[in-house]
Amino acid sequence: MNIPSTLKSAARTALLGSLAIAALGTVAAFAQEAAPAAPAAPAFTVDKGDTTWMMISTILVLLMTIPGLALFYGGLVRAKNMLSVLMQVFTITSVVMIVWVFYGYSLAFTPGNAFVGGLSKMFLAGVDVTTVSETFTKGVAIPELVFVIFQMSFACITPALIVGAFAERVKFSAVILFTILWVTFVYFPIAHMVWFWGGPSAYSDPSGLIFSFGAIDFAGGTVVHINAGIAGLVGALMIGKRIGYNKDVMAPHSMTLTMVGASLLWVGWFGFNAGSNLEANAYAVLAMVNTFVATAAAAVTWIVLETLLRGKASMLGAVSGAVTGLVAVTPAAGFGGPMGVIVLGIVASCVCYFFVSVVKNKFGYDDSLDVFGIHCVGGIIGALGTGILVNPALGGAGIVDYSTADFAAVYAGTATQLWSQFKGVLVTVLWSGIGSAILYKIVDMIVGLRPTADAEREGLDLTAHGEAAYHP
Repeated sequence: MNIPSTLKSAARTALLGSLAIAALGTVAAFAQEAAPAAPAAPAFTVDKGDTTWMMISTILVLLMTIPGLALFYGGLVRAKNMLSVLMQVFTITSVVMIVWVFYGYSLAFTPGNAFVGGLSKMFLAGVDVTTVSETFTKGVAIPELVFVIFQMSFACITPALIVGAFAERVKFSAVILFTILWVTFVYFPIAHMVWFWGGPSAYSDPSGLIFSFGAIDFAGGTVVHINAGIAGLVGALMIGKRIGYNKDVMAPHSMTLTMVGASLLWVGWFGFNAGSNLEANAYAVLAMVNTFVATAAAAVTWIVLETLLRGKASMLGAVSGAVTGLVAVTPAAGFGGPMGVIVLGIVASCVCYFFVSVVKNKFGYDDSLDVFGIHCVGGIIGALGTGILVNPALGGAGIVDYSTADFAAVYAGTATQLWSQFKGVLVTVLWSGIGSAILYKIVDMIVGLRPTADAEREGLDLTAHGEAAYHP
């Protein structure tokens, strides 16, 4: 059939137009599918004030360890062993920092099981300037890196506390090897059991064993003090007494350095306790107030006890009382009221004084710097006391369902919390005690725990490190 050219032209134009419209429609459809979605609102608000406070708190906890703990311990030993203690504390701090960022943070603060975390953040995988850690307020966060280093400072000071129990009679190589093994198999799991949880936005997430008991530990009564204290006692028993114990004079060589170290501990402890709130708010202030008054009450109590029982108050007793108060208030810092923690400081000071001056002599164990008598015993008093002082009727912050109008309800709530606290203490004592004993034995088999008798008599400063703190 012969179609006029004008109709052919019109048909061609219509066809091309249809194809063009279809093509444009297809392009538009693809463009619509490829268009990026509107950015979602951030899940968390990073608070600059909280972040600043946590950075300061981290530095304060480092101050507790070096120079605080190092000088406190260094002054308490004999002059010939001072540098060895300083070296042990300094090196432990440095080594644990590396272990922490390699795998410690991951084992302590990632999902795993009730006892330990996993390795998903090994070598800080996935942790950068964009990742955050929740605080205790839903929707509020701090940079994850600041949480990493804050908890790192806790991991550093805990094994450093242990060395005071067997100071003056242990090999340097044994201390460092034991530290690496101990933080791996004892500290990281305990930290996970006590402090790992899903955060306020995911409270039902799997949590650590002791946390799931309902036990509360604001800043480390179990994780740090009971943990280190029982490990120190086990070490003192397995290594044995110092040569000349009960015969030679083993008095502190410099109470001046010990007082300076204790004072630095007290100052740094504000980062330890108030920083554990993770936020710069009223609860951080409560922890700060409690760190002032409980410590003061314990120090005054020890001074009074010495005056009444020995006739003279000593500088050693004053600082021992202060450290006892700091230890006892640690788990209760953000939970108890100021009047309650004053009582806690008084009770802890009395009990620890009894263990240091009576129990140690009765059983004859050589806990060189009273790590067990102050840190473990004080930590247990503080952990159990926290279960009582948290009650709002006693000025506490309240955790379980209390009713101050119904005595039976108050009693039931307190009893429930005390039982939770007891279970947390028991798990910590058993895990650390048994685990530490196994690790001491392993270290003894590999490098040996104790130096030769001649090296110990000459002093570890010269025999282990080739230098002396004092020269004639």
